[in-house]
Amino acid sequence: MARTDNKVRYEPKGKYETYAPHEAAREVQNIIRVLEGRWKISILFQLFQKETHRFSEIERSIPGISQKMLAQQLRQLESAGLVARFVHAEVPPRVEYRLTDWGQMLCPVVDKLLIWAAAAPEEVRGCLTNFDVRSSTRDAG
Repeated sequence: MARTDNKVRYEPKGKYETYAPHEAAREVQNIIRVLEGRWKISILFQLFQKETHRFSEIERSIPGISQKMLAQQLRQLESAGLVARFVHAEVPPRVEYRLTDWGQMLCPVVDKLLIWAAAAPEEVRGCLTNFDVRSSTRDAG
């Protein structure tokens, strides 16, 4: 008798076909950790808007973020390779931030996430808009 499980099973094609499911999950978790934090996604959305931003522009565009937190989050995004920092040799020094090429590649991925979230069933959408990270962390622990 012929086995049909190999015919109906989803097999990803392309360069990722060598990932085992647990390896793929680990890689996605690592990327999500890079984007974790209250402000990183907001910062990235500001940087998606135009090529370069000055520190003060980003600070003004995100209500409630402190200078210290913005600097910390930008440093983390920079060390992750998503953001590039440019210091111009002027007095006073002018510092600009922009997305790296790899950071730019994140824009369509986030767009796909937004489309995916918009397609959620009505009962799930309510959970998404009322999701509280603190309560989910408490429940999981």
